[in-house]
Amino acid sequence: MTLPRPKALISWSSGKDSAFALHEIRRSGEFDVVGALTTVTETFERVSIHGVRQQILHAQLEAAALPPHIVPIPYPCPNEIYEARMGEAVARAVRDGITHIIFGDLFLADIRAYREQNLRGTGITPVFPLWARPTLPLARAMIESGMEAYLATVDLKKLPAEFAGRKFDAQLLADLPECVDPCGENGEFHTCVVAGPMFSQRLAVVTGERVERDGYGYCDLVME
Repeated sequence: MTLPRPKALISWSSGKDSAFALHEIRRSGEFDVVGALTTVTETFERVSIHGVRQQILHAQLEAAALPPHIVPIPYPCPNEIYEARMGEAVARAVRDGITHIIFGDLFLADIRAYREQNLRGTGITPVFPLWARPTLPLARAMIESGMEAYLATVDLKKLPAEFAGRKFDAQLLADLPECVDPCGENGEFHTCVVAGPMFSQRLAVVTGERVERDGYGYCDLVME
């Protein structure tokens, strides 16, 4: 008799790393991914940090066949509020029989340790399917898989504002300064996925206006 697979949530940022982590986990067949956990900034009604509109987020999750588990947070968000609201979301997940959360982290040891510490003793085990994969080959594998993404946010200390709104493709990798990680793992940029093997269909998303705020450049991505 086949045992049921452990239930998991994907920590969904709207970007390429979480999307590719979902793809890899589904390919492995190890977990039953039953939903996507996403923080949304209430003030802007956008995915936190990435600045992606909720309309696009919901279109992504529909295309990925993932029920949304939205965690609303204020702006600015003190760490104690963030941790309290995430703690409530984790407790709900445990009550629903979920035992794992999948993260798209690549190599930042302090971020991984923070996640592991916060989940310790909750009944939820963190999973890192992309951990320690070299980021240039990983970026190329994402592109070669058919995944399409736009740069939604760039750190203006590391990249010019004009990079916001560009496609995450081979040309972008060639144009990135040497000091910028190919996957933007140091926060140089964040992405929004619009197509790929984790989606049932391509999202009709186009680039809108660029704005600069708090040291970041944003490209407003909109549904056609």
